Amino acid sequence: MSELNRRGLLTRAGLVGAGLVSADFLAGGGTAAAAGKNTAKSAGKCAPAFDTVTVQPGDPRYDSFIRAHNTRFSNRPDQVTIATSSDQVAEALGRAVAAGQEVAVRSGGHCLENFTTYSGVKHLIDLSQMSDVYYDERRGAFAVGPGAIVAPTQNTLFKGWGVTIPSAGCSEVGLGGHILGGGYNFYSRIHGIAVDHLDAVEVVVVGADGQPRTIVATRRQDDPNRALWWAHTGGGGGNFGIVTRYWLRTPGVNSSDPARLLPRGSNQRVRNVQWSWNDLSPQAFRTLVRNFSRWYELNSAPGAKEVQVWASFSASHQAAGVIGLMAGVSKDVPGGEALLDELFEATAAGAGVSPVADSRYELPWLDRDNWYWGPPGRQKDKTADLKKSYTDEQLDTIYAYLTDDHGDPGAQVNLAALGGRINSVRSDATAYVHRDSILRVYFTPGVWRAEAQDAKYVAWVRKLYRDVYRNTGGVPAPDAANSGAYINYPDVDLADPEWNTSDTPWHGLYYGANYARLQRVKSAYDPRDVFHHALSIRPA
Repeated sequence: MSELNRRGLLTRAGLVGAGLVSADFLAGGGTAAAAGKNTAKSAGKCAPAFDTVTVQPGDPRYDSFIRAHNTRFSNRPDQVTIATSSDQVAEALGRAVAAGQEVAVRSGGHCLENFTTYSGVKHLIDLSQMSDVYYDERRGAFAVGPGAIVAPTQNTLFKGWGVTIPSAGCSEVGLGGHILGGGYNFYSRIHGIAVDHLDAVEVVVVGADGQPRTIVATRRQDDPNRALWWAHTGGGGGNFGIVTRYWLRTPGVNSSDPARLLPRGSNQRVRNVQWSWNDLSPQAFRTLVRNFSRWYELNSAPGAKEVQVWASFSASHQAAGVIGLMAGVSKDVPGGEALLDELFEATAAGAGVSPVADSRYELPWLDRDNWYWGPPGRQKDKTADLKKSYTDEQLDTIYAYLTDDHGDPGAQVNLAALGGRINSVRSDATAYVHRDSILRVYFTPGVWRAEAQDAKYVAWVRKLYRDVYRNTGGVPAPDAANSGAYINYPDVDLADPEWNTSDTPWHGLYYGANYARLQRVKSAYDPRDVFHHALSIRPA
């Protein structure tokens, strides 16, 4: 079996599981747009290259819009509107509502489910051209548009001001939907999640009269629309309206210097260790994964020095040849290398296996290796948040699936470190409820190309997930060990009684006790339920 090199270990699945790839799903809401032409000019930005454009079947541009990143899904809406301002979004939305058309919205299109491509969608609003990223002096915050893509956005923020946001590391993901679901990456242990830095949001909503209106909702306690801001701090896409702009700044920072208003980017020390499947008995596998998990159980308290260490444990299928642990720490952390070694030594203790590869390297903040670049494909993936390590029974189940005849080297169970700064925020302070997790687990059968393989791949990951959680109804129902699932990686199986036999409904897995409050916001700002999909928030 072949070994993976450094880049080989950083597979799409590994980076998704590490929080670096988002589910940028924008089913009728959940994106942020740059300012319209007039506002953009006044802010010192270039106006969009063109005004709004509507294309229909037969236009040579049309086919570029009907398929999303997950190529299992596609649709042929009656029309696609490419908007370049909030006014144009409102106009297109008003037309759709007046015509009784179901509407969906897309920026990056990285949804894991078909929320923007199901057959009922007749009008797709594309926000890819609303991609400005700039410092807004009037608001004292960074403005980010819905079409803003991860890699160029981080490039602009870092080169211009030396700052970053803890968002997805997949280079091609649109930040609109990613931020809406919470937004996290490797560095969230240190800096929190993206919505912890959300200062305000501009949203086009539809009232009971069917008329669109644009609202700016802020985190200010005296803002009459603060509830709408709160709903966008982890409520997910396709629920309340169409976000046409985000403003980001770290709360509590009192400075007029934009270089101080968001976390600073920093160069990284990275260590990457791989173990061969040839050497992995069930006991050795259990020991490695359990030790890794327990290190994060013990070292994820807010303020602890160990929260500086981020990590991704990629338990790849045996077809990949190896499993691996990649971890890093900022170069400016005193004793950072020793912290890294502490994690690796604790993980390997008692496993009785030697690594087949052990590399150390340094990465500049904007090094290409910090980002995932990959083609679209057919996908069916699942996630779960953990408060504690898996039991031996669960680890044996994972081992059995990873050593079966599935045969795809991209299949894996990936564990990414959470905790730290994320868990310093109350679970009801934002809509993002997972403030007690220490690991996020990502299950994937790999990415495939042929429709004929759908049944095989989907069945493999469904059965793996169900069997890992057989004692809690086939899902990570919140308890002493589990903390539910992450809405940015939506999974319609969680709402299907065939696959969720627990007493916890899908919204309890994604939103916990925050769901009832989200329902009230839904009723107030989307009383006609214009924005909906298979896992959308239901009106109160």
